[in-house]
Amino acid sequence: MTFAANPDPTGADAALPSRCEVLVVGSGPAGAACATLLARAGVQVVLIDQQVFPREKVCGDGLIPDAHHALARLGLLEAVMAQACPVEHVRCVGPSGAHVDVPGRLAVLPRRELDALLQRHAIEAGARCHTPVKFEGLLEAAPGPAGGPGRVVGARLSRAGTFHELHADWVVLATGAPVPPMVGAGLCTRRTPSGIALRGYVRNPALAGQPRRMEVVWHRELRPGYGWIFPVGDATFNIGVGAFFDTRCDGRSVAADVNLRRVFEAFTRVHPAAAALMSGGELLGRLEGAPLRCTLRGAHSGRPGLLATGEAVGSTYDFTGEGIGKALETGLLAAEALLGGRERGAPAEAICADYDAALQRLRPRFDLYERANRVNRHPWLADLVIWRARRSPRLLRRMSGVLDETSNPGHLITARGLLKLLLQ
Repeated sequence: MTFAANPDPTGADAALPSRCEVLVVGSGPAGAACATLLARAGVQVVLIDQQVFPREKVCGDGLIPDAHHALARLGLLEAVMAQACPVEHVRCVGPSGAHVDVPGRLAVLPRRELDALLQRHAIEAGARCHTPVKFEGLLEAAPGPAGGPGRVVGARLSRAGTFHELHADWVVLATGAPVPPMVGAGLCTRRTPSGIALRGYVRNPALAGQPRRMEVVWHRELRPGYGWIFPVGDATFNIGVGAFFDTRCDGRSVAADVNLRRVFEAFTRVHPAAAALMSGGELLGRLEGAPLRCTLRGAHSGRPGLLATGEAVGSTYDFTGEGIGKALETGLLAAEALLGGRERGAPAEAICADYDAALQRLRPRFDLYERANRVNRHPWLADLVIWRARRSPRLLRRMSGVLDETSNPGHLITARGLLKLLLQ
């Protein structure tokens, strides 16, 4: 599907307003989901992004069940699936080359297309979208008697070198993994990323007829991460590698000494499917890299007049790097907190507390994925799980349950879980 340079016919040239009820900064999945829900409820929403859509975004592009659920809530699942490449299963490949196919409700759609659909949906719901507009900082009321920061009352923006102040009852930061906006907002508690990813798109007509599957590969040459190959249609594949860093007990990540281009080269050397894809394929554009913020740690969720959502608060899962579904979900949670507070006339502090509590209810899931992340550092664990799953329909169902969040990924590789794998 071809998109116009800006889906909003007025956003590129229309003057920025001086006031709105909610300003959403960032038009990726979290920001667009938040803006859609708010606008649909009649809230006056301004949605900005520093890039004109459609634009490229480094991602594996995989849509697992949590993304499907969030897109259904937005009323966008059917439109997304009409463009996406449906996938029947995830093939998990261990260092030995052994594999197991895990069924699930899956699809792949490049973020260039997905995010443009989400932005357009927000506009159709009633959000006013302006791009390219850069977020420069917050507007704050005078500090209170205690001398702390004042309530956020809007933001300083710039477009084409011209600065502008936009006053708002609330600002929602959905600015992704880059830390400067969160640092400037006083919300960042961890500046280092949780991991990094590198991906490219490769077209190889010789592989057009192969089964549609998402392939995830663990190997000692890929530590502390993994490689992937996801089909996007038209004999084109998203191929990439990711690496995750150790997280200390104080919540700060310790950057690993990882050269992802060397890891990518190793992936195309040690995994036959990656070698075949690259040897006979054409790389479309360049390999692109990006940081990841995971584990719902590393940032405060907000303060009066300000909420942060999506990858800015670490909404990407450790271990798998899947982030689209939880970005959408946290964006919806931010909108629900604002709408709930608006309905009952709650003070700003209560709205912030409601939103933070909603995020905390997600934390156990993130903790489990963080625990499962040891597979990326010790890939032999993948071989053990795959070996048992090939012999145990029950374990294969549990692995499928991990995809739809009805099973616990961390329990598979605890000491007790490993013992069960050996004895079951």
